[in-house]
Amino acid sequence: MANVAVYNMEGNEVGSLELNDAVFGVKVNEHLVHMAVVQYLANRRQGTQSAKTRSEVRGGGRKPWRQKGTGHARQGSIRAPQWRGGGVVFAPKPRDYSFKMNRKEKRAALKSALTSRVNESKFIVVDELKMDAIKTKRFVEVMKNLKVKKALVIINENDTNIVLSARNIPGVKVALCYTTEDGVSSTMNVYDILKYDTVVVTKSAVAAIEEVYA
Repeated sequence: MANVAVYNMEGNEVGSLELNDAVFGVKVNEHLVHMAVVQYLANRRQGTQSAKTRSEVRGGGRKPWRQKGTGHARQGSIRAPQWRGGGVVFAPKPRDYSFKMNRKEKRAALKSALTSRVNESKFIVVDELKMDAIKTKRFVEVMKNLKVKKALVIINENDTNIVLSARNIPGVKVALCYTTEDGVSSTMNVYDILKYDTVVVTKSAVAAIEEVYA
């Protein structure tokens, strides 16, 4: 099992933690990681782009000149694609870009992304993240103490003080992973894990991740 240091909010090392190899020590499957990122970006697309083909552009019903004898190339409509104001060849139309991944593939991709962060020493465990009030300045200090700038912060409870304190900090995003009576609530995704330079996780969040994905 991988052994990582545990820090407090002041940036001081206060212990160590053994990570479960079933989640943080798997063989990295780059294909599934790539597929998960592509799926995440595809599912975010609105798919509302639209343009008109030659059959949809107004006008152009009359042949601009006779077929032969003018010296010009033959033309059937002034709304053909080669004309200014004409239609678009293979015009884009509204469509759904989203696609699905199997549940096992999603889990394997997430575990591969987490493992890659551990292997690259970009996985920081904090004993706890607690704030008495919404203080962006205080959260910035915590990030400086941990020596990180662009980070994905994973907590195991929907702490409003933490979420709102980090909301306006460029390069910082808060994700949740916790279990409830109704099941699992998680906002983690492979794209964010790879996008941010460092993953900062609380000890309780590590336990929740291991409980859900092990």
